[in-house]
Amino acid sequence: MNPNQRQNKTALLPMIICCALFFILGFVTWANGSLIPFAKKAFDLETDLQAYLVTFASYIAYFFLAIPSSWMLKKIGFHNGLVLSLVILGLGSLLFIPAAEKSSYVLFLLAIFVQGSGMALLQTAVNPYLSIIGPIDSAAQRISIAGFCNKTAGIIAPIVLGSLLLKGANAAETRLAQAASELEKQTILNELLDQLHAPYIALAVVLALLAVLLKFMKLPEVNVEEEDVTENLSAGPKKTIFSYPHLFLGALAIFFCVAVEVMAGDIIGTYARELGTVPHVFRDNATAFTLGFMLVGYLIGIITIPRFISQQAALRICTSVGILFSALSVFTSGVVSFWFVALLGLANSLMWPAIFPLGIKGLGKFTKTGSAIMIMGIAGGAIWPLVYGFMKDKLHIDFQHAFLYAMLPAYLYIVYFASAGHKVGKKA
Repeated sequence: MNPNQRQNKTALLPMIICCALFFILGFVTWANGSLIPFAKKAFDLETDLQAYLVTFASYIAYFFLAIPSSWMLKKIGFHNGLVLSLVILGLGSLLFIPAAEKSSYVLFLLAIFVQGSGMALLQTAVNPYLSIIGPIDSAAQRISIAGFCNKTAGIIAPIVLGSLLLKGANAAETRLAQAASELEKQTILNELLDQLHAPYIALAVVLALLAVLLKFMKLPEVNVEEEDVTENLSAGPKKTIFSYPHLFLGALAIFFCVAVEVMAGDIIGTYARELGTVPHVFRDNATAFTLGFMLVGYLIGIITIPRFISQQAALRICTSVGILFSALSVFTSGVVSFWFVALLGLANSLMWPAIFPLGIKGLGKFTKTGSAIMIMGIAGGAIWPLVYGFMKDKLHIDFQHAFLYAMLPAYLYIVYFASAGHKVGKKA
């Protein structure tokens, strides 16, 4: 596939494969929404801050593994990188079994970290691949299509795991309150942890089968070295990755983008429990509601970008809506506040699809490394829930106000990147 073909047409088979891989990413990633309340009960954790280490273990892997993933992709190529990422994901899934057997929260977090490592490699490979297999100006549309698959899986994951894990956790909570001895309490917790076996063994088997299938598929390699490195840049050819300031500003935008996604998607369950008056069906499937609204946003993006609005305009609209809904969630209560947090899924939907292609645009031979730097920004999903938990549990700030204090600076920075940051280092 030559550069001209890539500029005018999106390759169909790679697009289908990318959508399938985004589905897998969505299922594994958004399963954390169910694992947070489950871990708090199953491991008898004292605070939400401790439970938020679930998201920390998953997303911090991107920070440490993204650059090594980029180096690995240079050696083995996009195709083999995708296969290897599925194998690592499967190994991480199997680690949940000894974590449950030993009742070890540390091993449980290690399993999530290994899964995160596989997802770091998968993200580092699949995002630039998706951006490059067609015209860069419609990359947000392609990422929106793949994102639709991602969030569909994200809706399914908490519903499936919620039915398998959280219903048992809710029943166990009542039994724990009535436990007469420490031994009886530990027996109940062990029974709860045993529920991890079936879903994660099944997930490991599915991932192994997909890895084998993908290995024998013919998937064209995209040679990013051929890309024009001088497109829209102000000083001719660049010699190092540090010559592209818009890339690093984009990575920080990804940091805050994922931060607000995780706050709205994973933290909403504990937020609903703090509200107190939200029905169980909402609390146990809270992540699915957020992701449902994200699906609506992706559909809007697929239809409108770039035909009616640009990637930058979509980004500015989304961040403005995010600021509005965050504020409204604080100044309301009960189910109404819950729905405004869930509606943040709509606001967050088009941010990643717009930020990522803007961040890697014009990098040419540095695309793989630049993609890895952008992927490092996913660590925002690790840090921001802990910031929120620290404000709430340690500083004793009201949970709704702490939520606003966490969301507002993140959205404001993304507004800056959408307006000016993506232009830094480029021609006016």
